[in-house]
Amino acid sequence: MRYTPAAAALALLVAVTASVSHSAPAQPLDPRAAALVQQGRAALAGGNADGAIDAFESALAIQPGHVAIYLNLAEASRKQGMQGKALHYYREALELEPDNQFAIAGEGMALVEKGATEKAKRNLARLEQLCGNANCAPAKDLAAAIAKGPAPQVVSADQVKAEPQVTAN
Repeated sequence: MRYTPAAAALALLVAVTASVSHSAPAQPLDPRAAALVQQGRAALAGGNADGAIDAFESALAIQPGHVAIYLNLAEASRKQGMQGKALHYYREALELEPDNQFAIAGEGMALVEKGATEKAKRNLARLEQLCGNANCAPAKDLAAAIAKGPAPQVVSADQVKAEPQVTAN
């Protein structure tokens, strides 16, 4: 009885060590999916975020669960101004690869764009810990985005309506 906690801890350690050492390596991108990713990147470079998202989603249908496709989808969603959707894709990528520096930085940039700079600073701290310093490119990009701050919100005249006031003469 008194050795049960130690035995349970040892069994857990062996199970975790075995699962980490036998994890599957990253799969190469299927040629059809790679062609769609290239098509999506070209569309995104041309300013066609909708076309890029369509191509990336088609690539994801061909090869589900590929981190690079999720990162491209997230970037295209950010270009559309849909930071919530981008955060979803970055988090999907982080579930597959928890230490992916580009996913952490991208998530931080989307958080900054939404105005959640404190959460973005946590991502920056995590990146600096992974990089060993603040000199890696994703950490520099995220630090610059945090320093810049969120974009100002534009309000149209239709969103702000004056309340009519009736006064007696």
